[in-house]
Amino acid sequence: MSDPGEPRKLPFKLPNGVQFDPEPGARQFARHGHTGFLGMEYSAHGEDWMELAMPWREDLVGVEETGVLASGPIISLLDNATSMAVWTKLGVFSPQVTLDLRIDYVRAATPGKTIIARAECYQVSRSMAFVRGIAHDGDANDPVAHTAGIFMMLSTEEWTRT
Repeated sequence: MSDPGEPRKLPFKLPNGVQFDPEPGARQFARHGHTGFLGMEYSAHGEDWMELAMPWREDLVGVEETGVLASGPIISLLDNATSMAVWTKLGVFSPQVTLDLRIDYVRAATPGKTIIARAECYQVSRSMAFVRGIAHDGDANDPVAHTAGIFMMLSTEEWTRT
């Protein structure tokens, strides 16, 4: 019997370096979990950026009287877009952890409008990836929020659970 204080290896092994194709990859993520529940959708991508959309829904509204989306879904949208921007830049799926993600809200989202998150991975080191982006509701020159973040890159061989 193992020591309960010692981390155990996962009973499976995921390979490092699985190719990440942005459009089908984002569409796959959008069918599952939190991303799927929020209704995030693939929008566009480039060499080092990813764009996701999240249509307005009444059940995502923060204050019923205003119709403005709650901040949580917008934060999740930016987190997903920045994370996928890293994989897009690398061209491979690589496990990572959100180490720091700063969100600066500059205005309320317009009720009834889809939110677009466009994120760029502008630097990758051996163990870190640096990202920035915006969320807007139709005009990128009039953002709802700005984001800047850092992801810590992991190796699947380091995955453990207690």
